[in-house]
Amino acid sequence: MNTITSHFENQLKEEAVITRKMLKIVPDDQYDWKPHPKSMTIRQLATHIAELPGWIPLGINTEVLDFALGDYKPTPIDNNKELMKAFEDNQKLALESLSKTNDEYLHNSWTMRNGEEIYMTMSKEDVIRMAISQTIHHRAQMGVFLRLLSIPIPGSYGPSADEMGF
Repeated sequence: MNTITSHFENQLKEEAVITRKMLKIVPDDQYDWKPHPKSMTIRQLATHIAELPGWIPLGINTEVLDFALGDYKPTPIDNNKELMKAFEDNQKLALESLSKTNDEYLHNSWTMRNGEEIYMTMSKEDVIRMAISQTIHHRAQMGVFLRLLSIPIPGSYGPSADEMGF
């Protein structure tokens, strides 16, 4: 019985509902805005959120991600339609990858590096957990960005202050 993969499949589906609500309201005319010089632009943040489910098949199907080899290039996104397509495509690939693996295989190692510099080595299971956690983290960050633009925020695990009329 694959309890780990089943758990991740369910969590990915549940979090996707919330992520969709947040990504759908990213305004096309604010893609280059950022709240601080050290912050990502909305485009960079939204792209990262849309791509994070794609880290699940990356973790399952590869042993290493080496930035020095150019293994990773962000998806070019210029509007909400492209953003939602990227998210849905990555979500689909993540669920397909999870359905084709098993709990035992997820104990194998995966490494993120930049040439000789190793950023992290972890189990494939932890790559999946990290991708889901990063989605939640960056989705909340996007909520702050949108709040600063006076855009009403949808609820995540219950109604937001906007939805409650505060």
